[in-house]
Parts: sequence; C-alpha cells; structure tokens
Amino acid sequence: MTLDPVHYDGIAALARRIDYGADERDHRAFAETVWESFLDPLRDDSGRAVIEPVAEVSRHRVDREDVALIESPFPTAHGLDAGTINPTTFRNGLVVDVAGAAMASTPSDIELHRSRTVVATVHSNDPTARVHDEWIAFDEGYSRSRAIKVPPLPRFAEGVVHALALYLAESEHALEHADAVSDLLVLDGPLYPRGLLRWSDQHPDLADFLLEDPRPTTVLENYVRLVEEFVDRGIPLVGFVKNPSTRVICRTLAGKEGIETPWADDAALFTRVLEVGEYVDDVDGDRWERDRSALTYSGWFRSRGGVDYPLSKGGDALGVDRRLEADAYEVTFFVVYDPRSDLLYRVETPYAFARTPGIREAIAHQVLRDVAISSGPPTVVEKADELARIGNAEKASIRERFEDAFETSRDRTYDDHRWGLE
Repeated sequence: MTLDPVHYDGIAALARRIDYGADERDHRAFAETVWESFLDPLRDDSGRAVIEPVAEVSRHRVDREDVALIESPFPTAHGLDAGTINPTTFRNGLVVDVAGAAMASTPSDIELHRSRTVVATVHSNDPTARVHDEWIAFDEGYSRSRAIKVPPLPRFAEGVVHALALYLAESEHALEHADAVSDLLVLDGPLYPRGLLRWSDQHPDLADFLLEDPRPTTVLENYVRLVEEFVDRGIPLVGFVKNPSTRVICRTLAGKEGIETPWADDAALFTRVLEVGEYVDDVDGDRWERDRSALTYSGWFRSRGGVDYPLSKGGDALGVDRRLEADAYEVTFFVVYDPRSDLLYRVETPYAFARTPGIREAIAHQVLRDVAISSGPPTVVEKADELARIGNAEKASIRERFEDAFETSRDRTYDDHRWGLE
C-alpha cells in the first residue's frame, strides 16, 4: 500500500516546521571565509598542521569538452578494486565475509583480468574452531585464496571480518601484480585502509586488536610496501575516493573557539567552494543556478589529521617499518567537483609523488580527463569495479555453499524475507 496523497502532503509539510538556520547564501559566504583564511595551514589546538597546501591554496576551472579531448598523460593505466559478499552470520556462531580483488587495465589485458585474490575471514567464539590459514592456488594458477580466523570480538565481528577480508585481498592482489603496472595504478578507494585505521578511535577493544594482533598490521604493511615499490619504480600510485566522508577540516574548525561549521563533512565544504553558479530571479524569489559547463577542482593538500595521521611524518604507522623518509608516505589529495551529477571526488597520492609539480599536474589532468569523459570515476576504476563485483545472485549462491559446508543455515531475519534477501 502506498501513501495516500493527503498523507504524503502532510509529511512533506513537516519541512515548513523545521528551521534550517542560516540560509544558503550565508553558508556559501562562510565556506569562502574558511577557504581564504583557515587552510594555509589549518592547525589543531596543539598547533599541529592537519591540513596544509602542497604549494598554495588554489581552485581551478576547466571546460569539460576541452579537458575530455586532451591526450592522456599516461600511455597505460591500471585499476584495482575488491568486492565482498558482506558479513554473514550462521547459526553455528560463525561470522564470515569473503572478498575478491581484481585488477583492470587500459588497454585490456585478458590474463590480468582473469586473476583474482580471494580472502575469507572467519569469526567464532568457539575456541575449538580452526581455519586452514594458507594461500592456495586455483584456476590453473591464475588465482589464489586464503582463509583467516580473527580473535573473538563479538561486538565488532561483522566490521572486523569485512575490513580484514576487503583490505587483505586488495593489498595482496596489488602487490602480486604490481609488476604489470608500467605507468599508473588507481585504487578504487583511499590510498590506505581507512576503515582499519579508524578502529583506534572507536573502542578500546578494537584499538587493542589493532596494536596487538599481527593481522591488521600485516594489512597496513602491505600498503606501505606498495607505496615503496611504486616510489622506487617512479610509477604514480593513486587512490580515487568516490564517496569522501572525512571530517578533519570540520572537526578541527569546530574545536576552535567561536567557530561552528554547518557542514556534515569536508566534502560538503569543498562542494560549496567549488560549485560555480549564480542566483537568478524566479517566481518564488532568488534561485541558485549551477553552471554545468566546467569541472572545478582544488589544489593539492597534505593531510595529517584523523585516520591520515598514522602515516604522516609525526605518526608511527602502527609500528610498521618505513624504509623511505617518513613524509614520503603522507596522504596528499585534491578534490574534483562534477556539476552534472553534483558529486565530489577525492584523489589521493603519497607526498613522495605530490612533491613534484609535474607529477601532480599529470595525475590531475588524467583524472579530470577521465571524469569529463565518463561523467563519473575513471574508466579503469569502473572496469576494476565490474571485475571485482560479486552480484546478488552470486552472493546468495556462495552463502548456500557455506551453509552446506558448515552443515548449518544462515541467520535470517524478517527483513531478509520481506525484501527478498534470502
């Protein structure tokens, strides 16, 4: 049964009863103030620079059609992504997730596309549960798989099995096929395992697991070694974040006396700064009209706050040994705003690459060209996403195979039945 029109109108009318505070003009003006006055650098209460421009605070605009026609700065490009079945709880107490990582290339490489790295992570409160924890080759040697058991952390079981499966599969696959990359590697997501690094701020149990158990450290070490290999070879390594949700700028500003930020996260701030348009007369008053003809983007920033802190010059990388100078690993980023979809993307690379103006420019031109052409993420990232994605039918089939192997059934809820997720 759908909403009756009178009920729909009653719900929609609630909007008139909500005072949303300052109007849009004020938010845009405040965003300009933050942009002009607080980011060069942005310091926290201790005086540490958490956001700092690599060169200068700047923003740029480029015609979509013009940038789509430029020659690619990189003759070839590779993309990497991992997909999972999502954490699944079984009635015998096991919580399992399975991740499969794949690498794509342009031009296409069929043998490379065939390869997979598959990781299953298992949580159990039963001390007698065992996992055969070794890499095993399959698909005529093109692929390999591994199962690992995580310590009993009931409150965080689903999050832990998901993060470890995802990041271990992705990082192992990247290292395994690093020699196939000759010009550029783009990760579908952040440069480092952000979900894993966030554990230290969430709960003492997770913080202890992060510091005491070797597996999370091994995952982070894989990313550190990946950075080192690509720096040694002089091949840029990039993270393309489709849904940036960092709050370093907003949280730091909120900690300063007298400053209140109206944005949910830093992406909302950057969107206000980069959105180009004007207010035009309308029957109901002024209306903001966005200019959709150009892509806009920021200059590069160094990020040393939040989950980026452990890999900064002042961080300890969770005890992982770093072979390069510490600041080489620091996260640097710029953001791209696409007015066609009203979406913002964050592009990351280690400071080891961003310190060189020519490399910064080449990465920016490549990303802008790809976004202009695809109206979304770079094609090589979308190819990797398609290769690694596990469809709903496949997820259901894999879960059934696990049910057979465990001689049990999956925990089901009414919502599974209601929404056809069984």
